[in-house]
Amino acid sequence: MGSNIAKPIVIASFIGTAFASSLIIKDYFGGKKYEGCNTAENKVIIITGANTGIGLETAKELAKKNAKVIMACRDVVKCEKARQDIVVDSKNKYVYCRKLDLSSLESIRNFSERFHDENNRLDILINNAGVMRCPYTKTKEGFELQLGVNHLGHFYLTNLLLDLLKKSAPSRIINVSSIAHTRGKINKDDLNSEKNYDPGDAYAQSKLANILFTKELASKLKDTGVTVNAVHPGIVDTEITRHMGFAKSYVATLLLKPIIWMFIKTPLQGAQTSLYAALSPDLDKVSGKYYR
Repeated sequence: MGSNIAKPIVIASFIGTAFASSLIIKDYFGGKKYEGCNTAENKVIIITGANTGIGLETAKELAKKNAKVIMACRDVVKCEKARQDIVVDSKNKYVYCRKLDLSSLESIRNFSERFHDENNRLDILINNAGVMRCPYTKTKEGFELQLGVNHLGHFYLTNLLLDLLKKSAPSRIINVSSIAHTRGKINKDDLNSEKNYDPGDAYAQSKLANILFTKELASKLKDTGVTVNAVHPGIVDTEITRHMGFAKSYVATLLLKPIIWMFIKTPLQGAQTSLYAALSPDLDKVSGKYYR
């Protein structure tokens, strides 16, 4: 009798211990929470791709710090829903949705023109939006989608906004890159990946382009009061991973998700590096660096 009662207790104890251990492991791999700089009041901040994942969590945190947040998103319907939630949660009414499709140079120009019409300053630009390992697709101007969105779109946007960033100095640009850049190379002979398309290689190339852009722009902006740094948010559980192999398989997801869950960051954890790069006083005069 006692043995029969003890068995479920042992099993329950084992499950509880395993679950608690998994939470400890997840917290460890999640990294530190950025707790500096309690306010971003009077700061005007653009975040691309701010209606989901890391961008959404970044927008939430900056809204709580009383910044004026412009959520620059391709899907304005999803953006507006996210914006309303942020306003209610943060009690900050200065959160706005603006249409921005980084796969269209026309859309980028339209966004920039509207932003200039509505604002006379820009303190922080967070180039966060991205696509990853997608099937071969081209932007409206004919660039491979990952290179076009992750690098070229942000490159164009940044240059269109440099006048306001300089005017608002000290100001910051944050390029959200990835550790994938370490295995990337710029394929000069097939930059558009038309001869041989590998989704992983194209993604790595676009993230390496982010790093090279960061370093070159930092050099060009020396002594202007505008800093630019790149960040790797970590391996984060967001929609961007939807084209990865395991994410396409229901069985693989069912088997692997409970295991890899412990080792990947939540979107909020992934946003901490961007918040650090955007707000930390330690980086007031730091430029051209990569943080992870």
